[in-house]
Amino acid sequence: MANGPSPKLSAPLEQGVPPRVRFCPSPTGNPHVGLVRTALFNWAFARHNRGTMVFRIEDTDAARDSEESYDQLLDSLRWLGLDWDEGPETGGPHEPYRQSQRMDIYRDVAEKLLAGGYAYRCYCTVTELDERREAARAAGRPSGYDGHCRDLSDERKAAYEREGRESIVRFRMPDEPITFTDLVRGELTFTPDNVPDYGIVRANGAPLYTLVNPVDDALMDITHVLRGEDLLSSTPRQIALYKALIELGVAHRIPAFGHLPYVMGEGNKKLSKRDPQASLNLYRERGFLPEGLLNYLSLLGWSFSADQDVFSLAEMVGKFDIADVNANPARFDLKKAEAINADHIRRLDVKAFAEACEPWLRAPHANWEPADFDQAAWEAIAPYAQTRLTVLSDITANVDFLFRTEPVEDEASWQKAMKEGSDALLRTARAKLAAADWSGPEALKDAVLAAGEEHGLKLGKAQAPVRVAVTGRTVGLPLFESLQILGREKSLARIDAALAKLGA
Repeated sequence: MANGPSPKLSAPLEQGVPPRVRFCPSPTGNPHVGLVRTALFNWAFARHNRGTMVFRIEDTDAARDSEESYDQLLDSLRWLGLDWDEGPETGGPHEPYRQSQRMDIYRDVAEKLLAGGYAYRCYCTVTELDERREAARAAGRPSGYDGHCRDLSDERKAAYEREGRESIVRFRMPDEPITFTDLVRGELTFTPDNVPDYGIVRANGAPLYTLVNPVDDALMDITHVLRGEDLLSSTPRQIALYKALIELGVAHRIPAFGHLPYVMGEGNKKLSKRDPQASLNLYRERGFLPEGLLNYLSLLGWSFSADQDVFSLAEMVGKFDIADVNANPARFDLKKAEAINADHIRRLDVKAFAEACEPWLRAPHANWEPADFDQAAWEAIAPYAQTRLTVLSDITANVDFLFRTEPVEDEASWQKAMKEGSDALLRTARAKLAAADWSGPEALKDAVLAAGEEHGLKLGKAQAPVRVAVTGRTVGLPLFESLQILGREKSLARIDAALAKLGA
């Protein structure tokens, strides 16, 4: 492959022809954040250009595909808000949208390719292929398929079949370079020695990805293929196949290709499905907002502007251009993802924030009895919690002191806060809090401040034992607002319990 000097070009849009893009995952395992980034860029491109988003399922590998993964894919896209115009459950003019239901179509196209001389049967055994590859490597030649069965005579084919040899179907690649302009990488050229003839149908008659993917793109009139960089090497093969399909009357265009940069994980390695931080489910379970996660994923290879990293999906759609995607690998940074998600949490109105937190205020996340949940207390504390959360799942530990009979026992927090003299400070603070006006947090702050002054402590030191006594933790929501919402009776009772523990 050679890189040409051409600059990146905006995606060519035919006059009067709205773009059609596709997202076509395989239902294997849990959805991957790199896969989501691909779906997002396709969706944003379609929405920006008032085009069509086609959702297609590549489920021809029965050994790896599963209905559970298929259901997860649909559920994940719904949760993210990445809707599709054609596809499963939506329908459309090119049904069905699951490849496992389109086998007759692929068999018919394969027969047309064979009849037209664009493909041929290959009888080479695995052992023969391996031996010839090794010999080519030893001689310093390319080790791809050497075209052994390209021009077999009818007699030789019949002899192989009498031997009982199985055959696969190979596509006949042209003996000339293939050049195309990648929407992300500019002009690319692949020479024939780097793109040998390749298999499109297995010996058992099952079509391969190399056939079904371009055939579906052709029949569904896809205009732009935006996909991962790992598929770049297959593009010249697909372009050659498209040309054959056009000559056969199956297709009428070659789509424009744009290959998105790798998403890198730890150690400058491509983020793989095996990496814990790759799983979409992880971020959903932790309480990332869909818009927060998508905002961050959009920055893996694209930028909104030089001085703005946080934006809505609507804002992204308004600005998205595939020509602005960077070809360089993008590193996944969990801390930045969390920071952007925190910004999106703060963007919510309080009611929407409170509703978003609800799954983490119920079993199995909640560490209190359902009957002890106080809706009024939750609504009162929500505005203070909203400014402090990174992910929604943090809410449970931040507010559990309101709904538990006793605060969480955190021995590390206890040891950190309860220094020598803490019992005397707590007794003074209790007396002043008992006499304070509980209608607002300022009076409670003044009470603890006064207690600290009596013991020669500033507010930060004085409030630490009070916080641990009442909430169980050294850090959390604003203390005096928390005391007011918890109430005078419960707050004083917890200070009494802490004093009893210190006395014991």
